Amino acid sequence: MINIKSTNTILYCSKWQETVNFYKIKLALEVNESFDWFVEFKLNENSFLSIADQSRASINSCDGTGVTITMKVDNIEEVHAYLVAQELNPTPIIDHKWGARVIHVLDPEGHRLEYWSPGTK
Repeated sequence: MINIKSTNTILYCSKWQETVNFYKIKLALEVNESFDWFVEFKLNENSFLSIADQSRASINSCDGTGVTITMKVDNIEEVHAYLVAQELNPTPIIDHKWGARVIHVLDPEGHRLEYWSPGTK
């Protein structure tokens, strides 16, 4: 068995500075580590999201295709209101039949961020 202590998703970006600013300023995520081509944001105690400059890395940007980062939150209405206030154009809240309340927003690179909270089934 593999005992995973933490997770980190790395997004390789062609719009590196714009994407870093999105996560740092618009979403107000805490910076855990920062270098001149790589910024690691803390999502919670054991989960991190990093933004890497593709021009300084060995992996290119996927231009947001095929990537969804999903995050469970306590209050989807509060998150939606925050994203609207930041002018990030989130989707309306969707009540899925499997019981989740979901919204989406795209980062500057085109990666889809999905926020969800439990709803009623």
